[in-house]
Amino acid sequence: MTQLQTPSAVVGRLSFLDRFLPVWIGVAMAVGLLLGRMIPGLGDALSAVAVDGISLPIAIGLLIMMYPVLAKVRYDRLDTVTGDRRLLVGSLVLNWVVGPALMFTLAWTLLPDLPEYRTGLIIVGLARCIAMVIIWNDLACGDREAAAVLVAINSVFQVVMFAILGWFYLSVLPGWLGLEQTTIETSPWQIAKSVLIFLGVPLLAGFLTRRFGERARGREWYETRFLPAIGQFALYGLLFTIVILFALQGEQITSRPMDVVRIAIPLLAYFAIMWGGGYLLGASLGLGYERTTTIAFTAAGNNFELAIAVAIATYGAASGQALAGVVGPLIEVPVLVGLVYVSLALRKRFGRHRLDKTSAAPESTSGAE
Repeated sequence: MTQLQTPSAVVGRLSFLDRFLPVWIGVAMAVGLLLGRMIPGLGDALSAVAVDGISLPIAIGLLIMMYPVLAKVRYDRLDTVTGDRRLLVGSLVLNWVVGPALMFTLAWTLLPDLPEYRTGLIIVGLARCIAMVIIWNDLACGDREAAAVLVAINSVFQVVMFAILGWFYLSVLPGWLGLEQTTIETSPWQIAKSVLIFLGVPLLAGFLTRRFGERARGREWYETRFLPAIGQFALYGLLFTIVILFALQGEQITSRPMDVVRIAIPLLAYFAIMWGGGYLLGASLGLGYERTTTIAFTAAGNNFELAIAVAIATYGAASGQALAGVVGPLIEVPVLVGLVYVSLALRKRFGRHRLDKTSAAPESTSGAE
């Protein structure tokens, strides 16, 4: 057993980049917005080459962001996660029952007069996170193996359930309730391609890197030399992705400030309720700090890349539905970064617990001490 460390001790061991991450994210968002606003045609240039409907620069940023964290996962320990039925069932209920229903309720309650934004938010609620949540979980010292398993499960359910739930929440349920109905055009194959590219590629790369790296040089070298060397690229990829994402939609966001505020209100409520609900569920199930943190962040995060791609493909790039998707990361990124620090502050409430260096050590995401 290791003595529980305080949030200040955890933060103190982070690298300079990690320690001031909220500052760098704020700067990245501002730079992206300014670039998108000040350089005519930048959005069209960035969107000229796309991977499965996602701008190539964003695709590259996502892959760079996810690979180092997935290379850290101890794949030989995944069976300890898959055997935890409380964790798996709790995550499935939060992600695929509570999450979509909550976003539907918030969208209709807070945006009854804005059908385009309302539809966009409902689409966001259906797109469960498979990318940035890995970064937030790692920064909060969550269970890395559990995050990998839950993200993989979300990916499978996303392929199977996204179109079905979209039809239910946009057409069937509103019809039952006497509300306005709409449609969504997407296919399981379209979603499967997105999952295979943005999760499958870095997941396979991380698995192969660990397997052959440990086989060639040993686990000690892999975890003390190789991982610190590549770890910093996760946050570089995150910041690059944020700059490009906000540059693509900078003009829309800055030219419609009151619309952004209206969209932001249900999003703020959604993130707070989902994260808090995940924390309460994990604590009530006795999952411990690491897995409680993981279930909370995987419940609160959303796959905005998929939501934006679906909204653009169905309603157009200039639609209100697409704008709602774009505002998502504008709110999610700073909120979930703040919740990382809230998580670290809550660690003492879980008492003494095992801090495993390979799953939830208070290490720097960049690998630097």
